Amino acid sequence: MSCEHCQHKGSALEVAVSFLIGAAAGFVAGILLAPASGKETRKKLQDEVGKTGDKAKEGFEKIAKEAEKGIRVVREKTQEGIDSIKDFIDKKKEEFSKRSTETLPEGEPKA
Repeated sequence: MSCEHCQHKGSALEVAVSFLIGAAAGFVAGILLAPASGKETRKKLQDEVGKTGDKAKEGFEKIAKEAEKGIRVVREKTQEGIDSIKDFIDKKKEEFSKRSTETLPEGEPKA
């Protein structure tokens, strides 16, 4: 995942949250300014709050799934890095072992 990709997701999230806040504010303003009884207005507000809560929950679940994917990728890449380091160390050990046995003076026991 590149930094540009991360910034793009962040800005998309910001846009989505801003849109939801703007939509909710516009709806509330519209209901409060529309001619209706107090009972009707409260019912409309209650219904919209429920819908907005559901949308927020869906958005949170989507973000949580994306975060899980990101964590999975980081774990995989970390393990790949660890495996590469282990392979590198093993190769260097072999090279060092070969050099040390090749450079021993004759007559000395080899390990």
